[in-house]
Amino acid sequence: MKKLIRNGMLATEQEVRRADLLLSDEKILKISDRIDETDPDAAGAEMIDASGCYVLPGAVDVHTHMDLDVGIARVIDDFYTGTVAAACGGTTTIVDHMAFGPKGCGLRHQVDEYHRLADGNAAVDYGFHGVFQHVNDAILDEMPVLAREEGITSFKVYMTYDYMMNDLDLMKILSRASEEGILIASHCENDGIVRYWRERFVREGKKAACFHPKSRPAIAEAEAVSRFLTLAKAAGEAPAYIVHLSSAQGLREVQKARKAGQKHFGVETCTQYLLLDEGLYEDPQEGLKALMAPPLRGRADREALWNALAENALDTVATDHCPFTFAKQKQQGADDFTKCPSGAPGVEERLILLYSEGVCKGRITLPQLVKYACANPARIAGLYPKKGALQEGADADVVLLNPDREQTLTISGMHGASDYTCYEGMRVKGAVEQVFLRGRQVVKDGAFTGKRGGGMYLKRGTSAVCTGELPV
Repeated sequence: MKKLIRNGMLATEQEVRRADLLLSDEKILKISDRIDETDPDAAGAEMIDASGCYVLPGAVDVHTHMDLDVGIARVIDDFYTGTVAAACGGTTTIVDHMAFGPKGCGLRHQVDEYHRLADGNAAVDYGFHGVFQHVNDAILDEMPVLAREEGITSFKVYMTYDYMMNDLDLMKILSRASEEGILIASHCENDGIVRYWRERFVREGKKAACFHPKSRPAIAEAEAVSRFLTLAKAAGEAPAYIVHLSSAQGLREVQKARKAGQKHFGVETCTQYLLLDEGLYEDPQEGLKALMAPPLRGRADREALWNALAENALDTVATDHCPFTFAKQKQQGADDFTKCPSGAPGVEERLILLYSEGVCKGRITLPQLVKYACANPARIAGLYPKKGALQEGADADVVLLNPDREQTLTISGMHGASDYTCYEGMRVKGAVEQVFLRGRQVVKDGAFTGKRGGGMYLKRGTSAVCTGELPV
């Protein structure tokens, strides 16, 4: 059924203006300053009054971990509960980072497993990033096959953890990716630095949550960011993407690469690194909630990241949504932080936090919010302008955000399966009131109205990082 969204303030990455949208056959059929009932295209359309609301593109989160098995625990959100939370927060598309599979498995193994987990369950549209665990010619040959057959045009590597890639592995992957036009995303932390401090702290009995950030210092991130970008450049300006940048030191390495003329890379930060800091770890219990990798940093790091967003020096804000229960799963680290599963929820909170703490406090503009949470993630994922844009012909993914409502974030108001939010008690301005996924209403008055399996698997195109079309 057609829907006519009227009287709202249309927010794009270029401007905010009064406009009406006509949705039909899962697409945006028309955008105009005024569309009324006499317009032949609007005949029979359901009228939706967006007076007093901003009308945004459905947000795109290119860094989530639904149904992730990390060996010592499995995240509490599966592809249904996690995407319900996403929808209620105004996110209509996710691109999920896969867990590692059995030792020695090929790239396709986890693709098949994740289709089993997500297909028929996801409540918003979704895609997958592939993941490397080891490298040989057969594995490298799978990359273009999965890009062609599955539309998986990005793959993740880790520079730490059990399946970390060494520099030779990374050169092989990046060189082939450069040839094939495939994006390589990296978790950037120096494994030697991290392992040294974790092992030393455990030996010395320093196992409280407050030692977690000390075991993963910002210099570990900065070194790995610099090395990853250097390797990408050495591999022929291979398309590279840095996930969850957390520190001012890491940011400086990004800025050095940009100043040196390197172009084919993108950089993501996450909501938690903009709003939370390492002081949370001083509480040995509450600190477990925010135990993640990389860890939270200091106030100066937060301000550096906000300034980078204001200056368009970063490309996206994602979530790294990876929720475990505080009551049980996180308690595995109560006596030893190295035993605590790493990650936290965030997919539902992202958009409203960027609006309240970013736009309302003058740190970024509303068009920049759209750029970082909608348009650029879609570009990086190879989904733009199908996703992340309010344009005629784009998917009818639309969010109505009421700027006049205020709310207190609390777990009782969240829609995922987690038993906590890191933003408990935070007073914020704005509220997501209605959300449309390909023209179908999936959120009304903040409540989920969609259905299990309502999301569609997305075969993605080439990332804008590869084509050089990512705006600076």
